[in-house]
This record gives sequence, C-alpha cells and structure tokens, in this order.
Amino acid sequence: MSLGQSHNHDHSHGDEHHHHVLPGNFGSAFVIAIALNTVFVIVEFVYGFIANSTALMADAGHNLSDVLGLLLALGASILARRTPSGRFTYGLRSTSILAAMANAMFLMAACGIIAWEAIHRMSQAHEVAGLTVTLVAGIGIFINGVSAWLFVKGSKGDLNIRGVYLHMLADAAISLGVALAGLVMLFTGWYWLDPVVSLLIVGVIVIGTWDLLRESMQLALSAIPEHIDASDVENYLRQCRGVTDIHDLHIWGMSTTESALTVHLVMPEGYPGDVYIDEIMLSLKERFTIHHSTLQVEQGTTNHSCALQSNIGTAHPH
Repeated sequence: MSLGQSHNHDHSHGDEHHHHVLPGNFGSAFVIAIALNTVFVIVEFVYGFIANSTALMADAGHNLSDVLGLLLALGASILARRTPSGRFTYGLRSTSILAAMANAMFLMAACGIIAWEAIHRMSQAHEVAGLTVTLVAGIGIFINGVSAWLFVKGSKGDLNIRGVYLHMLADAAISLGVALAGLVMLFTGWYWLDPVVSLLIVGVIVIGTWDLLRESMQLALSAIPEHIDASDVENYLRQCRGVTDIHDLHIWGMSTTESALTVHLVMPEGYPGDVYIDEIMLSLKERFTIHHSTLQVEQGTTNHSCALQSNIGTAHPH
C-alpha cells in the first residue's frame, strides 16, 4: 500500500492488532475475603464495645471500609471483562482504575476517623479489657493475613488487586498492633496505649497507601503507567526501519493491567506492509507491555502537528 500524494493515513486498528490481557480470575478469592471480613467486622465491633476498646472498634470500622473496598474491586474486576460495545469502545476496563483510587480513598478516610477518635480518647483514657482485645485482634491477624495471601500473586501486576492486597495487609498490621497493645495493657494497666497504638498504625497505613492513591490518580488522568519508560518507547520507534521521524506519541493506561499507545510514524518510502507493522506492535507488547497500539503512517510531505501541542508547549516531541 502506497500513501503517495493523497495523504491517506493508515490506521493499524483491526482486531488482529489488538492484544488485550484481561485480569486474572480472583472471583473465589474475593468471595472468601468478603465473607471472612464481614463476619469479623460484626464480631470485632461487638467485642470492642464490650471491652471498651477504641482501637478495636476503630479497627472494626476500618474493616468495614475494607469490605466495601472488596466489593468495589470485585465489581471493577467483573466490569473490566466487558467487551467493547456502543459508546464504550474500550469496554469498561478503566473501572479497575477507579476502584483502585476509591480503595485508597477509603483507606485514607478510615485513617482520619481512627485518628480523630484516638486523639479524643487520649485526653480521657478508659479501662480496657486487655485479654478480650488481644484475643479478638489475634483472630483479626489470622483472617486478614489469609485474605492478603489470597491476593498477593495478583498484586504484582494489577493496581486494582494491589489495592485490595494493601487493604488486607494493613488490616493485619492493625490487628497485630492492637493485639500487642492489649497484652501490654493486660499486664501493666497502661490504658493510654490503646489510642497511641491507633495513631501509630494510622501513620503506617497512610505511608503505605500514598503510592497507591498517587498512581491510581495518575492513571485516571491518562498518565503514562509507571512501568513504561516513554523515552525508551520513543527511541525504539525512531530506530525502526524506514522511520525518519515520529510525532503525536501518546501512551496511557486503559486499566490497571493494560496500556495503549497511538503514534504517527513518518516513513518517506510509504506504508511498509501489514507484516512489518505487526512486528512493531508485537515488539511494543513484548518489550514495553503496551497491549493496544495504533500506528499511523505518513510520508512527511506535509507539516503535521499534534492537536494538543498548543496546550502543552513544544518542549516535548509529539
């Protein structure tokens, strides 16, 4: 196919060029984690009230936010599998990004509530049933540890699953802190430890959640996923046979597991054929984990400029 003087631009946009990788199947893991945590929330809140433990009741509230987060992440995982149709030409893959961001926000909000209650309790420490606190928190360590383990594999490649994993891991850490505080209070009567431990745990959770919140917000704003180096992608495309220049290079995350790219390739000799275009797209997938690529070929006989260039300046090539 030759572009010639008609300037018909080839869009390699057929189904054979789209490499979609759907999230792993964690359906059973979600069901088990939701069931375990729902039961534990009820048990923990009741015994926290009986034991007069702020840390235990606050942890129950935090676990409730985790159950909501699990339901949200499960829903996003299901919606992300929807095939493109109608107005949603990419399907509903980006719901996984929204779920990851919501999970991070849930965690931050829960931390704020726990911190507020802990600060209030510090000025008026109440007697706490240390043994009850320790036993219930010990159960929490087991339940949250198992829940985190169910998602540890998927947390390495899916921001949505990572959000769930961090939730469960944070819960296990909270339960551990509460259990240790319960033991100390049992033998010393230092009831002020209850709110102090709550504040320390809040600090740990906020630090651990910040990256999740930042990365999910970046993806929601169509930023380049952190595991992709844009300069490496650009250098690779410029070195492709027959390419003398590139512009309008855009890379973004379609979901927490999939990335997309569009670019204009200036090839004075014209369209190089489907086989070569397929090779470039396969390399983008294997080398940079870019699953959905759209390449437009131009001969460079006219001056093309990015429609967004006036808004972003000329420092970065498009």
